Amino acid sequence: MKRYLLVLTLATACGGALSGPAATPPAVPSANDPAFMISGMRAWYLVQDAITAGDGAIDATIAAPAGVETVDVWLGDKPGIRLPVVDGKFRWQQDLSALAPGDYDVLFAADGATTAFAKRTIHRSAPLYFFIATDWDFAEPGENSTIIMDAMRRKHPSLVFTHFVGPYTYTDPQLAPARRTAITNWLHDAQAKGDEIGLHIHPYCNFVTHAQVTCITDQSTVYPMDASGYTVKVAAYDETTFGKLLDAADALFMANGLGKPVTFRAGGWTADLGTVKALASHGYVADSSALNWARLEEWQNQGTGELYRWNMANWTPIGDTSQPYYPSDTSVLMPGLLPLSILEVPDNGIMADYVSADEMKQIAAANWNGKALPSAKTLMFGFHPSVQLPLQNTDRIYGILDYADAHLAEKDRGPLVYAVLKDMPQVFKK
Repeated sequence: MKRYLLVLTLATACGGALSGPAATPPAVPSANDPAFMISGMRAWYLVQDAITAGDGAIDATIAAPAGVETVDVWLGDKPGIRLPVVDGKFRWQQDLSALAPGDYDVLFAADGATTAFAKRTIHRSAPLYFFIATDWDFAEPGENSTIIMDAMRRKHPSLVFTHFVGPYTYTDPQLAPARRTAITNWLHDAQAKGDEIGLHIHPYCNFVTHAQVTCITDQSTVYPMDASGYTVKVAAYDETTFGKLLDAADALFMANGLGKPVTFRAGGWTADLGTVKALASHGYVADSSALNWARLEEWQNQGTGELYRWNMANWTPIGDTSQPYYPSDTSVLMPGLLPLSILEVPDNGIMADYVSADEMKQIAAANWNGKALPSAKTLMFGFHPSVQLPLQNTDRIYGILDYADAHLAEKDRGPLVYAVLKDMPQVFKK
């Protein structure tokens, strides 16, 4: 990342001992002088995009000791400027609209001194969009899971979830009507708090037959045969047939007041080009089935091992740092001359079920090195809500949320912005 030098000169409105800024910037101080109080200056200034307002200007004040007449200012290779005194303090108002992303050192020097009285650093950065996704594999996510998610939100108030909810909540005959109502009410409340309700499909036969489609049972990723349909590949259903499943899911969600889902993740991440084409033609704007498959090594020897093999073969180039793209009409893995109208946002952090706390930190560090980002990036983690949600998975998610809060842009701690998936096509355009 290119590093710039930003040096500021402030002056009284009535002038002072110097006629203008010195021709060269001052030396960096060994320590900042506590006699000068700098207020209103952020460390992180985000670049505006379609969903983030950004920070268009610096507006800071410097309270200087009595008798100080000037503080010199330079910005990169531009000529020095002087700013007025307002209400007894030096006022720095700097338009950032033309300032390129980067990390800039800021030096403040008083009365033409050859050594600055303070050094600060500002980061002009694009946002790092951060997602917590929940994959609803089961008709019953478990009351314990919704309690845990509510607790996560209380501890991390800026958090919003992208919930990939299964339509089988509304077709499973084993789920009691009272629980179905309670789950639906919880989802309504989650939406009111800013969460997104996307769609997750494991092709359970109770849902597939509801959609008036013949249930496939012999393409499981875990067993030779799965009569429930749960572990069957989503890609087992061709584009036309999968479109019927989408129509049925949309109707169920809308009938229960959840609105039409517009984002998707395939159960087991087993989406292929036909899946994504069907999504695009049925009003879905983003998919997150592209998997950082190498982090799924726990599944290499489970069952038939097909889950790991399938993802390795079908998502070969997807890894820790994979970023959004528009698949082509001939490849789900890369853009082309004829991109589809649906954004693929890779699940680069995969699920807490399969990555340790240390692995989560490794993935986060691979995506952001602490410096200003030249363009927007995405970082996604998640977990499976279930009746038996393991404590270790909850602890891992709390850990990555602590990481996120430590770098939140709204707290001036970094470029991180909590986001929901449906907004990403506004940021990453074709």
